[in-house]
Amino acid sequence: MLKVRLGVGLGPGGGAAEFPGIVDELEAAGVDSLWLSEVVYGANVEPLIGMTHALARTSKLKVGTGVSVLPGRNPVLVAKQLATLAGLAPKRVLPVFGLRPARRDEWNLFPVPTGRRAAVFDESLQLLKLLLTQDSVSFDGEFFQVDAVSLADRPARPLDVWIGGSSPAALRRVGRLADGWLGSFVTPSQAKLHVETIKAAAAEAGRSVEEDHYGLSLAVAPHGIPPELARAAADRAPGVDPADLVAASWDDARRLLDRYLDAGLTKFVLRPTGPVAWSDFMRHFLPLAEALHN
Repeated sequence: MLKVRLGVGLGPGGGAAEFPGIVDELEAAGVDSLWLSEVVYGANVEPLIGMTHALARTSKLKVGTGVSVLPGRNPVLVAKQLATLAGLAPKRVLPVFGLRPARRDEWNLFPVPTGRRAAVFDESLQLLKLLLTQDSVSFDGEFFQVDAVSLADRPARPLDVWIGGSSPAALRRVGRLADGWLGSFVTPSQAKLHVETIKAAAAEAGRSVEEDHYGLSLAVAPHGIPPELARAAADRAPGVDPADLVAASWDDARRLLDRYLDAGLTKFVLRPTGPVAWSDFMRHFLPLAEALHN
């Protein structure tokens, strides 16, 4: 039987002042995982720094990026960072990468050659995975070149590297290159089609993605969908009813999760849509997580 797991994504209230207390609360409650988004101009902690802090002060909590931008970063340095983290906290590092920031005003912070972002992403991901899985890597690409290099602290158990995004190109990239998919702002029926697309691309590439490596980040808005989130949902899924993309109550969250389970997804990140009292969020989250785990 496939394992169903629920993690927590930080909302807009996940700044440095609140972060240690949130991490401690999640660890004490036995929450499976914490996920940190790439939001440069918001109050959120930077994902890799936040991961390091959270992993250092816990012993069980897994921590992921949901999602971090890979194009615009040197994949060799990213591989080194992930390898070090995996050595310090085995089996608790969950990297997920995307093509570009969710916020348009942050796109210029991750520069790549004009019109080549997707190509840079593909090459970065290939090199990153080689460095995390092979003893010696030589790579002569369009954007990156290395000659017989290795990461001395490469983890014994290879890291699973997941990808976000829901465009046809992103889904095919998951099938060709990644170990899993973390979607967002897709309906359950769309999610089912996306899983089929990923599996077909993987089969065409002569590989496979594990059945329990399909997930979704779901926003929970029990007090109403904030205007910024409504605009983001409309931008990502034009013409789609927001009720199929964002949970407007905790009861809606359970109903949507059941539909996503039927679509073939088993891993979920639930995130608040605005600043919240974490005790209130956890009061609803924990029973839901326990019910789905069982």
